[in-house]
Amino acid sequence: IEGLGMVVALVVMLLLFRSLIAAVVPLITAVVGVGIAVALVYLATAFTTISSTTPMLAIMLGLAVGIDYALFLLSRHRDQLAEGLEVEESIARATATAGSAVIFAGLTVIIAVAGLSVAGIPFLSIMGLAAAIAVALAVAVAVTLVPAFMAFAGERLRPKRRRRRAQRSNRRFARGWVRAVTKVPVLTVVLVIGGLGVMAIPAADLRLALPDNGTEAEGNPARDTYDVVSEHFGPGYNGPLIVTADIITSRDPLGLMDDLADEIRRLPGVASVPMATPNPSVDTGIIQVIPETAPDSPKTDQLVQTLREERPRLEEKYDTKLAVTGLTAIGIDVSEQLGDALLPFGILVVGLSLILLAMVFRSLWVPIKATVGYLLSVGAAFGATSFVFQHGNFADVLDVTHVGSVISFLPIILMGVLFGLAMDYEVFLVSRIREDYVHGGDARRAIETGFVSASRVVVAAAVIMFAVFAAFVPAGSPVIKPIAFALAVGVFVDAFIVRMTLVPAVMALLGRAAWWLPKKLDRALPAFDAEGEGLVRELNLREWPGVDEAVSARAVSLDDHRGEPIYRDVDIRLPHGDVLVVHGAGEVGKSALLFTLAGRVTRVRGDLKVLGRVLPQHTHAVRRDVAVIPCRDAEDPVAEVRAALHDDVRLVLLDDADLVLRTDSRDELREMLALGRTRSGRPATFVLSCQDPQRLLDLLPGARTHFLA
Repeated sequence: IEGLGMVVALVVMLLLFRSLIAAVVPLITAVVGVGIAVALVYLATAFTTISSTTPMLAIMLGLAVGIDYALFLLSRHRDQLAEGLEVEESIARATATAGSAVIFAGLTVIIAVAGLSVAGIPFLSIMGLAAAIAVALAVAVAVTLVPAFMAFAGERLRPKRRRRRAQRSNRRFARGWVRAVTKVPVLTVVLVIGGLGVMAIPAADLRLALPDNGTEAEGNPARDTYDVVSEHFGPGYNGPLIVTADIITSRDPLGLMDDLADEIRRLPGVASVPMATPNPSVDTGIIQVIPETAPDSPKTDQLVQTLREERPRLEEKYDTKLAVTGLTAIGIDVSEQLGDALLPFGILVVGLSLILLAMVFRSLWVPIKATVGYLLSVGAAFGATSFVFQHGNFADVLDVTHVGSVISFLPIILMGVLFGLAMDYEVFLVSRIREDYVHGGDARRAIETGFVSASRVVVAAAVIMFAVFAAFVPAGSPVIKPIAFALAVGVFVDAFIVRMTLVPAVMALLGRAAWWLPKKLDRALPAFDAEGEGLVRELNLREWPGVDEAVSARAVSLDDHRGEPIYRDVDIRLPHGDVLVVHGAGEVGKSALLFTLAGRVTRVRGDLKVLGRVLPQHTHAVRRDVAVIPCRDAEDPVAEVRAALHDDVRLVLLDDADLVLRTDSRDELREMLALGRTRSGRPATFVLSCQDPQRLLDLLPGARTHFLA
């Protein structure tokens, strides 16, 4: 089964990379990760009981994400090689950029599948833990073994010119597609949501049950026995119910058991009560109840419910304690418990997606759009699964031998796994769009250019993921079949309909508003660079400005929440130990610039280095070496300057320095500035803001000035 999925993956990667070496590497690394994961699962059987489904889920998920994660890294590496980067430099950049996205995507999948423990069912918790281990190993292999293979292959991974021409052809198709879906975005959104809504309708009938021998493949001895019992005795004999009674205080236990048996025989849905007898110690009575229907029938569920509803009446009438149990009743209880766990699990998953994506994209609408798309994908997958496995459509084509119910933990597994994969595609696609928007400022054009750059790899990854899951449908075990089918449909819908179609259309509708985030939320949420943009920026600026300076700024700009400029295109070249006076008509702009240099304001555009560190990537390090002194509010600004120099601060920023009016204070400040600039070791650098630089000439004769328009 796994081999079929890997063959499809190999074909897809050969078409994508047009290189046998590049196509084989993800397969090798995925197999390594899965092999270790399965070995750990079997090792764990020495310490605990593990269901047969657990290693299959670990293999299926480990292969899918293992191939995808290696694909993302290799694709970024080859794109950089095509741009002319050296092999070692490209490997480092790919690992730091696409590798960080892989780690983020892997963490979301791990959290989601580990969240299966929310149901509180031990075997499901173990299954989720095994799947989480498989994903963690896939991530570890992707960021370690894949770069090693890339280094080993060296120049052989660099794309040839004819392959670049093929890539340009693929980009023409992607550009045509994104232009088509964003031409009338409202129509695209309505069609997609309407279509997926219709697809989800059968999900209302989805029936959950634990597997029994009736779900085994035809020809299996257990299935043959099940069918023979059902044919000759009745379907209820495959799942008898047990009613127990406390008879230790009864003076006529045999009569009590007969009376209870008669009461139960009269209930609707009971085929027979073949046994009603005390146990050997005569403290508990056992009544065997044969339903009229099979264990996974809704009517059997109703019978269990009826027995439990009748229990208070029978207990009061016969002065005893009753309980309804048996494998069938336990299975119904477990399915109900799993159903009850769906809501808290869904809240956990949806809440997690909103928070994580808001951290990554600094946007309110992008996480909401991503979450709605994920829910549409889940609904469509549920609907398709019910359509096939509940209603029996295309059952023969897909070799489905049991129709009527699906395994009860399918919904929670589907929601967990698909969440991780959906976030994976969302991050890879939207981060490219965001990157182009930040650099260009045109929201509509960024959708097109970002989509063209990312869609090829997302499509390839989705096709591989779909192939791996789909391979388990016709040839997998009866338990795995519906899970694999639901995951295959979910991946197809999420990648091709939601991410490739709905996402560009919604973002075209939103325009610039897609990147809006309330200021309070922006401050509260930590930043997470899932695509390694900060590292790329730092690498691009590592040789700039060519000399070691205290402050280097190039076209640095800051806008307020309305998009109005606070300051624009600031250029600064400030050597160590020098002084800069910033002045202008407005009070907000000069103060905002000083706080930007201190690493306190991070939403700026342009290139900025303070004390050799790129901002905003190194805000915490810069803050340790920079002191900001607001002279307007400080009780004794001169004392604060003295304290900063005593702490060996390298850059001192005095806001509204012209408000230091007292003669003795100005004399002491002049002395502090002179001492700081001439101290041995690391001279201090000063930036002062004021309304009128003429008022600071006596403090800083010969200081350079910068007018802030």
